[in-house]
Amino acid sequence: MQEEDNILTSELIEKYIFYLWEQERAENTVKKYSHDIKAFYRWLDGRPVTKPVLMEWKEYLVSSYAPASVNSMLAAVNGFLQFTDWKGLSVKPLRIQKSLFCDESKELSEKEYIRLVEAARQEGNERLLLILQTICATGIRVSELKFITAEAVQTGKTKISNKGKQRTVFLPGKLCSLLKRYLQKERRTKGAVFVTRTGKPVDRSNIWRDMKKLCKGAEIEPSKVFPHNLRHLFARTYYAFEKDIARLADILGHSSINTTRIYTMESGKIHARQIDRLGLVIT
Repeated sequence: MQEEDNILTSELIEKYIFYLWEQERAENTVKKYSHDIKAFYRWLDGRPVTKPVLMEWKEYLVSSYAPASVNSMLAAVNGFLQFTDWKGLSVKPLRIQKSLFCDESKELSEKEYIRLVEAARQEGNERLLLILQTICATGIRVSELKFITAEAVQTGKTKISNKGKQRTVFLPGKLCSLLKRYLQKERRTKGAVFVTRTGKPVDRSNIWRDMKKLCKGAEIEPSKVFPHNLRHLFARTYYAFEKDIARLADILGHSSINTTRIYTMESGKIHARQIDRLGLVIT
């Protein structure tokens, strides 16, 4: 097949999305790939998919997005090209130098987390108060809150299925006590702990929105306040105590320790203090 015959159509996109579902890819991955492929489709404006066109698109992405975003969009299209068997058209990702330290302007500190919890308490939002502590005390993803059930609270542990893998997550005793009291007030003995008024598990968008409302009262930059940052705080705190990155990777449900290393990066200030404590400067 000639490159000129490689026409991206909405039908092909739908077939690819269905293929991703069949491969049991994570829901967020499917949504992301779908969004990126459709963006590429609109950008093509009817042109065939050729190597020069792909290189032009890559240049457009580089001029418009951060390197990490560029690579995620390239990955989506490369996956599609592999699916269609359009040979010789894959695009190499950008080479990004590994960062040694986390960006302090984006990471939530323990003190800020405490202020966030107190802000939820002051607002009288008990459900959000407990959601914040549940995510931060266990390191689960916000999408995994549905696995925190009344039954899990009784046993102190839960099995979480995500991305084709299953892991056991233990719930701290103090957290179980708080959740038991909450369930008693809600008069519920089974099913997900955190539900809407209609009884369905809470949606991540609602949690994200409610967390943002706490920023002003907690005096925290809104850019730091989102559910995944609670997971990062758990990872950094656990690693500071245990220094066991392999076990932390299992707890977080990571397939690669390299992913876990990103979660445990310290700030430049912390590193500077550690270097100072070495005492190797003679005065």
